Formats: sequence, structure tokens, C-alpha cells
Amino acid sequence: MAEWDDLRIFLAVARAQSLSGAGKQLKLDPATVGRRVARLEERMAARLFVRSAQGYALTGEGQRLMAHATRVEQAVTEAMEEVGGEGPGLSGQIRLGAPDGSANYLLPQIVAQICDDHPGLEVQIVAQPRVFNLSKREADMAIAVSPPVSGHLTVQRLTDYRLHLAASRDYLDRHPPIRSLADLKQHRTIGYIQDLIFDKELDYQSDAGMDSVTLASNSVSVQLNWVRIGAGIAVVHDFALPAHPGLVKVLPELLSLKRSFYLIRHPEDRRVERLNRFAELLAQGVRREVARLEALS
Repeated sequence: MAEWDDLRIFLAVARAQSLSGAGKQLKLDPATVGRRVARLEERMAARLFVRSAQGYALTGEGQRLMAHATRVEQAVTEAMEEVGGEGPGLSGQIRLGAPDGSANYLLPQIVAQICDDHPGLEVQIVAQPRVFNLSKREADMAIAVSPPVSGHLTVQRLTDYRLHLAASRDYLDRHPPIRSLADLKQHRTIGYIQDLIFDKELDYQSDAGMDSVTLASNSVSVQLNWVRIGAGIAVVHDFALPAHPGLVKVLPELLSLKRSFYLIRHPEDRRVERLNRFAELLAQGVRREVARLEALS
């Protein structure tokens, strides 16, 4: 029978898919983690991982144990919170995944305010232009630009947000006037790398009639820095414009895009009051901050 400490190490390896990654999380030497995994496999008389140059992948037996171990982890977390009590403030560590647009221009001030109000709370923002795998516990919850189409996850729509074409005043002063979307063909355009767009909701170029872009990146921050230095025109989040006062909207009456943010969570976590409270504060903050920044853009 596996003990909780064994399961904790098993879960860390399953999520990190490596001994070194699990060791960093657990603050243990990778060799120690490896011995503990081998001991657990021996005790259970089952091979839990397939070892390869790419890392540690779960076997069928490992996947079955993963489901049980996750439930045990949830029960331990609930018990600790119920017995220890959190009083009026939130505490502990919460990891939040988000696409880099929201991670750069919305979440820093929202999360900072939440932590100001709850000094015992530690929040990690993982900003990456991709879909987060919550089943591997890459994050406790994630913000997404569209609801997931598969998996047992809970989805909460947070708010709508808007995007417009934008350029620096300097760029517009140095180039031919733009009176229609067709005029964009005479200008250098900026956007996503087409084959790295991980969600169809991010395909702004198609909506703007841009068959291709001259400068492309999978990072919103890189795109905005190109726009900021006068390198071209891009579709930009309205909530990012106040951070770059040198940028102005282009043809706002002809092109205005609307998208939405969603909060994605593990269904089991709905029983964890700490995560519920954080999720509610986060949702309120996102709605408030998008409205505030869009009013300034």
C-alpha cells in the first residue's frame, strides 16, 4: 500500500516528466527521487513509468495510479485547510497559467492587489503562448481565450475584451495614409506566426484581411514592441494600449474585434475553499481591469 509521501513524489514525477524537475519542486536530489519511485514500483509490483531520453512517461498502470493519487492529494489538501483554518486571509501557493497578453498587461496588477490584501498568499504566473494541461497540474487554474472542447474541466466566462489595429504615431507620420483595410497592403504588418497559433480565437490576421504578415512572433510582447518602435501595424488588445501611450488606433470604425477570457479549473478543486476564493477575486479583478484599461485606450 502506497503512503502519501510516496504518492506525492509519484505525482511530482508524473507532472514534471523528469526526476530533475520533480526534485526541484520537492527540494530533493534527483537520485533520491529516482530511488523513491523505484521503491514505489517495487512495493506495488507494477511499472509506473517508461524511461526514455525524452523523460518519464506514465504507463497504463501509472495512469490508473495518477487518478487515485490526485484524489488523495485533493483529500489531504482539504483536510489541511479544514483543520488548520485560514481565517480571513488566503495563504499558500497558487499557480496560474495564462496567455502572455493577459499575463503581461492584466494579471500583474490584479494579482499584486490580491496579494496585498492577503500577505500569506504566493502566486506564480506561468505566461506561455499555448494551452495549459491542467490534468498534469501544470497550473492550479488557467485563463484561456476559448473554452476547452474536451477533458473534465470547469469553465467560467470572465469577460469580453476588444482589439483594434494600432501603430505608433511616428510610423503613421512616415508612411502613406490608411483610409481603408485595403491600404494595409502598402504597409508592414505585424502578427502571429501562423502555424504556431494555438487557438483559432487568436487568428486576428484573418479578421483584418491580412493574408500574411512581414514581422511575426508567437509572443504578444514581441509584437507590441515592434509596434512601439514604429516597425509596422498590428492588431492590439485595447487593454494593452494604455501601457504604450505612443500608440494610436487605426481604422477603429472599420475593424473592431471582440474576444473573451475564460477561467479553466480542475472540477475537484471546486471543493477547495481557498481556490474558490482566489478564483472569485481573480474574476472580479479581470472584469474590473479590462473595463478600466479599455476606457483609457
